[in-house]
Amino acid sequence: MSRARARTSPGLGTPLLVVPPALLGVLFLALPTVALLLRTPWPDLGRIYRDQQVWTALRLSIESSLEALVASLVFGVPLAWVLARVRARGMAFVRAIVTIPLVLPPVIGGVALFSSFGRRGVLGDAIRAVTGHDLPFTYPSIVVAQTFVAMPFLVITVEGAFRIADRGVEEAAATLGASRWRIFSRVTLPLVLPAIAAGSVLCWARALGEFGATLLIGGNEPAVTRTLPTLVLTVFQTDPAAAPALSLPLIAVALIVLGALRDKWLRPMASS
Repeated sequence: MSRARARTSPGLGTPLLVVPPALLGVLFLALPTVALLLRTPWPDLGRIYRDQQVWTALRLSIESSLEALVASLVFGVPLAWVLARVRARGMAFVRAIVTIPLVLPPVIGGVALFSSFGRRGVLGDAIRAVTGHDLPFTYPSIVVAQTFVAMPFLVITVEGAFRIADRGVEEAAATLGASRWRIFSRVTLPLVLPAIAAGSVLCWARALGEFGATLLIGGNEPAVTRTLPTLVLTVFQTDPAAAPALSLPLIAVALIVLGALRDKWLRPMASS
């Protein structure tokens, strides 16, 4: 019997005891999204989006998340290479630092950023001396917060690609006299480009949906630092019935992310 047929054969099927909890798990994860769609006041969608300045908040979210993505690429790709290729003492500690934002509660991340870049923070005086004003509650502050929470997704994804990249191609380029930078830019980066693309999608989606850290260090100023997630909180406090409508753009982003990553995650799993 072939491997594919063995997977679908009823005689070799899944034990019945695992089916009920699996179904309950799927229902549990799907119910909130379905309920959100059911509770959305579809006839009033236009009015809600107009009255609540949704498009302004969405524009700020998209602009800031894209800037956070650019910053993550500039710093994150080299960092991923260092984590994957450098063999030195202390690299495990560096990797732990990189992964901290992945497990740190977003609110605590906001407190940490405020302690670092706030008026009385570690770098507060230096920022004020260079820019002439404080960082918190400004547009750059939400970009900083989004970069902090989102860049690790890019780093971890790209680091794994650097680790498994074919070293033989790099060694062949070195024997032909290529410089280290030329090998990195012309050989190594193209090899890991799919991982960079996948990591970028994850990074951007995480930045777009960031809430806790941006709220603490950026505040919730309309047309300045009020992103779509913070707008949802504001509307939920005053008009809970309209809040589901404001969540639709973020749900659409989640579907776009799933579609963009289906080749990397879903299809390999189905064909492995």
